Amino acid sequence: MKKWQRNICWLLLVGGLVLGFWLPTHMTPAIPDKYVAQRIPTFFFHGWGGSYRSEEQMTHAIQHAGVTQTIIRADVTTHGQVRLRQRLPRTARNPLIEVNFLDNRHADYQLTSRWAAKVFQTVQQQYPFHKFNVVAHSMGNMTFMYYLVNHAAVQSAPQLNKQVALAGHFNGILGYDDRPNRMQLNAAGRPQPMNPEYRPLLSLRQTYPRSAAVLNIYGDRHDGTHSDGAVSNASSQSLRYLVRSRARSYREQKIVGTRAQHSQLHENSQVDRLLINFLWRK
Repeated sequence: MKKWQRNICWLLLVGGLVLGFWLPTHMTPAIPDKYVAQRIPTFFFHGWGGSYRSEEQMTHAIQHAGVTQTIIRADVTTHGQVRLRQRLPRTARNPLIEVNFLDNRHADYQLTSRWAAKVFQTVQQQYPFHKFNVVAHSMGNMTFMYYLVNHAAVQSAPQLNKQVALAGHFNGILGYDDRPNRMQLNAAGRPQPMNPEYRPLLSLRQTYPRSAAVLNIYGDRHDGTHSDGAVSNASSQSLRYLVRSRARSYREQKIVGTRAQHSQLHENSQVDRLLINFLWRK
């Protein structure tokens, strides 16, 4: 082989290697046309005793569907400091943020809501956004609702775009401050009895963001308790009284069967499809 031929082969080899490294890093894979592609991050909040691992079934299903290729984790320390475990590129579309409370058994919603605010602020420093989505499971819903109590009317705060409540115990937990078939909802969805943690949320009837669409998912094991085993359907459905008169839209979806158990709901493929269609389907 002549020298010039060897040089050409060498250049082609090096060029191929460079291209192979460059493409995954610098080119964002195309999002299927059936989904929106926006600079709107979606934050996942786990429940009591959970972690980011509680969110991975959902985030990986979303990634596998082609909605996004960007998943990062936001660790929140016991002192409320936020550390992003990965860099969030400014070119990302539909990025997912797995919020991970290292103190995962803290039921002071005022405190955890301040942690949530710090998560939003920290992400915005790296990835400026004006709108955001939230998916919360169990106690994560209370963290976010208390965040809204304190921030929904703040003009400078990012605007809530879509909210998914999963197994939310807005007005009580079975075996703690509720029991099966005890709670009643009137025609407007107002719960009776009303527990002390629910009362501060009543202010959202005047301040809940009109920009937001809401999907409320809850489970019924069909065992006579009208619950997912930990939260009564009435407790989950009491969200309606707080937001329906103001939200852009409000929809409830009941999941039934063994996979409707409280901790199984975030491992449920039916829930994955509901999330994808509600948050990103055109």
